[in-house]
Amino acid sequence: MRLARHGAAVGVNYVHSEAAAREVVATIEAAGGRALAVQGDVGDSEQVQRMLDEVTAALGPIDTLVLNATAVRDFIIAPFMAMDWAQVEHMVLGELRAVWVPSKLAAPSMISHGRGCIIVIGSGLSRASRPGFSAHSAGKASCDALVRSLAAELGPHCIRVNVVAPGLTATDASAPHIDPVAREMITRFTPLGRIAHPEDVAGAVALLASDDAGFVTSSPAPICPSAAASRCF
Repeated sequence: MRLARHGAAVGVNYVHSEAAAREVVATIEAAGGRALAVQGDVGDSEQVQRMLDEVTAALGPIDTLVLNATAVRDFIIAPFMAMDWAQVEHMVLGELRAVWVPSKLAAPSMISHGRGCIIVIGSGLSRASRPGFSAHSAGKASCDALVRSLAAELGPHCIRVNVVAPGLTATDASAPHIDPVAREMITRFTPLGRIAHPEDVAGAVALLASDDAGFVTSSPAPICPSAAASRCF
């Protein structure tokens, strides 16, 4: 809805929440915007391609891709010693697939048009984890690394790739996993004295999608002088 207020035509993806998606579309259209609800799993290549085709046919070429979903079926919060590899693999690959698949399929059109913007919703847990979140943190960290690589490879095609990595945000998804004590502690250590709201994240996304951020893209870690020297000589 924030992007629509700035003039974007918006494809709204959902898997099971059709009523909620159509409510978002109705809100955008009531304000004079253009939007389309499209059903599909972001981790399934065929479904993603179908969604991209539907949105392109209805609204035109996609120039901004916001990846704020996951392909994780069973979100697991558990101590490292209590998890097995199958659970970790499910979490890490589910997080990564939700970025890799849509980016891979949307990039060719962006390349052909010579412009594009990919924005991944990451997590502060990719940098500073908490007990029970080792698999989720590893998955989000892998997404961060992928974004840096995509920014380097797609940059020459005028495609910007960035991560928005908020801390705890008040959403329906986060509510069941944060007990009141942890919530209060996180709030105390947040400089603004509150946790984030979805509108805060939307504002960062809208900024990155705008021309005001036209020179903002992720970058790989700097090469240390010794590594650079070994390659040069």
